[in-house]
Amino acid sequence: MPRDIPVGNGKLLVCFDQNYCIRELYFPHVGLENHVGGKYCRMGVWADRQFSWVGADWERELGYLPDTLVTDVKLSHQGLGVVLSCHDTVDFHEDVFLREIVLTNVSPQPREIRLFFSLDLGIYGNELGDTAGYDPKTGAVVHYKGARYFLAGGWVREGEGPSQFAVGQKDFEGLEGTFKDAEDGTLSGNAIAQGSVDSVFGLSLTLPPYESGQAYYWLAAGQNWEEVLRLDSLVKHKHPRNLIKRTADFWRLWVRKESPGLDLLPEPVAALYRRSLLVVRTQIDWQGGILAANDSDVVYFNRDTYSYVWPRDGALVAYALDQAGHPSSTRNFFQFISGLLQPEGCLLHKFNPDGTLASSWHPWYHEGQPQLPIQEDSTALVLWALWQHFVLYRDLDFIKPLYRPLVKKAANFMCQYRDPESGLPAPSYDLWEERRGILSFTVGAVFGGLTAASLFCKVFGEEDRAAYYQQVAAEIRDAASLHLWRPELNRFCRMLHRNHGGPWEVDDACDASLWGLFAFGLYRADDPRLIATMTALREKLWVNTPIGGLARYENDPYHRVSREVPGNPWFICTLWLADYLLEKDGSNDELQQASDLLSWAAAHALPSGVLPEQINPLTGTPLSVSPLTWSHATFIATAHRLLRRLAKQAAASGAAVIPFRRAEDWIERLYTEACDSIHGICKI
Repeated sequence: MPRDIPVGNGKLLVCFDQNYCIRELYFPHVGLENHVGGKYCRMGVWADRQFSWVGADWERELGYLPDTLVTDVKLSHQGLGVVLSCHDTVDFHEDVFLREIVLTNVSPQPREIRLFFSLDLGIYGNELGDTAGYDPKTGAVVHYKGARYFLAGGWVREGEGPSQFAVGQKDFEGLEGTFKDAEDGTLSGNAIAQGSVDSVFGLSLTLPPYESGQAYYWLAAGQNWEEVLRLDSLVKHKHPRNLIKRTADFWRLWVRKESPGLDLLPEPVAALYRRSLLVVRTQIDWQGGILAANDSDVVYFNRDTYSYVWPRDGALVAYALDQAGHPSSTRNFFQFISGLLQPEGCLLHKFNPDGTLASSWHPWYHEGQPQLPIQEDSTALVLWALWQHFVLYRDLDFIKPLYRPLVKKAANFMCQYRDPESGLPAPSYDLWEERRGILSFTVGAVFGGLTAASLFCKVFGEEDRAAYYQQVAAEIRDAASLHLWRPELNRFCRMLHRNHGGPWEVDDACDASLWGLFAFGLYRADDPRLIATMTALREKLWVNTPIGGLARYENDPYHRVSREVPGNPWFICTLWLADYLLEKDGSNDELQQASDLLSWAAAHALPSGVLPEQINPLTGTPLSVSPLTWSHATFIATAHRLLRRLAKQAAASGAAVIPFRRAEDWIERLYTEACDSIHGICKI
């Protein structure tokens, strides 16, 4: 089930599902220590001796207030005769989740209406040894274990807190959970429980016919009792309404501070651009890690999650954020990732947001031989993205301490980690993490990383080292032209690989990741070989259903829905096709096609603007994780490509339009010149 409306501040992340249940609660890192882990923290309503938890039998509209990380949720239940309007957020500065509820009695009778809030935690990600208890000093319920404390409080009006409470055990000796105690409208008042526990408390409002009242709920997160008491006191002193307003104001300022000329884009595309920036921001940890996704439902597919930092994903997200004018998060990411480089000069598979090594299925030992369990594109793309960042912001003092331990060390690794027979980068795992070999995508990324390293060397006056990196990049490009271009296919292949030390074999599957052959400068998008390759991808991978979109590769089995299509439509793959049409600098018809693909992405987002990884090719419903940070970052980057094309078009007609940061001109010029210089060295 997708996570429709995430809210967070870099330390505390709260994610809702489509039924408006809190399903994820991360603290004190985004993506690390999920204290809910897919269980259900619900809100329920009791009126006229009837009770219902907000869910599938309610009418629900889940969205955000424009350009904020404050939700805008509309709920109604005809049988109960109530309408609720809710605003949820995590304070931009303090680690406290806040909810404002405007409850309307749509009955012709005056009524008492009770709101109930359940909290089902497994602190530190497990349900052993938790304690939950009622605190009479604050009128709140506190859950704690070790150095993690969560205080749940509420108000009907200032000074009037919960009217009922109960805590108890769950999932033990047939006990389903204390939340069941709310369903008759009256709670037991049990004050403490330990082990596997949950809690619930109630707020009561008496409303005249067709009148409304307000209630507030908050959840403070801290590492000791004193911290959550401080936060509870702060909420009561400042009032939750004011904290929600200041957070909305902060995010409006943040998302607009460097906004390009979005009026050139279709309005749904411009709206999703701004929403994508905000969603991406929720997935970034305060220490710099950029998380792939935080949707624990995927655990049922492979007993693991996407709540990790993949260096490749992070680099491409950082690139998008830099283009959008948000360099502070990207600087944190580059500093975070620089400390994770291995002694060899490469980056491993993935990491936890605290910098520790994450789970992996890439072995150190294969077919009787040791191997590096890496995806080399991850190492390369960090350098490529770092160069894009430097040209935009020219922050030499930031780059200087990264130059030797990150840039040169990684570039030296890429120069040495090559297949002696072909001259291409040595085998590693592909970006989809499913196969090992010499991938066209990885080759394109390594070329881009070495080009970036050569430019850094020029900046720091090491001309000989710059020339060396350029020479290796030229050799890799020659080898790609010789080995990856397959005349018998009239296109590039996906991969070369060996079976048990045998000869090289060609993997000729059409794969959307062939985008990488032009995205980082290895070939121009208007190279006839690229045109032939991308034409074949569109023919083979386009999903010919009313939903449309581009599949990942032929016969993709991941979450496969139908064998009548090549695979499910992926947002990043569909947007890569738009990138090609824009970089090719072709006809106005191709420009319109690219714009239409951005509009396709906007049309298939969730109503809240959240983008999943992929969608059902028959129904358009989300599949796999949601939101996927990479999907949103790709949308941002593709939108900037479209803006650049529109700017060129406007300039050609004499109009003075600059819809993006001027510094991007430098990226295109310097990087293109560097690629041209390398291409001049090439023999093939």
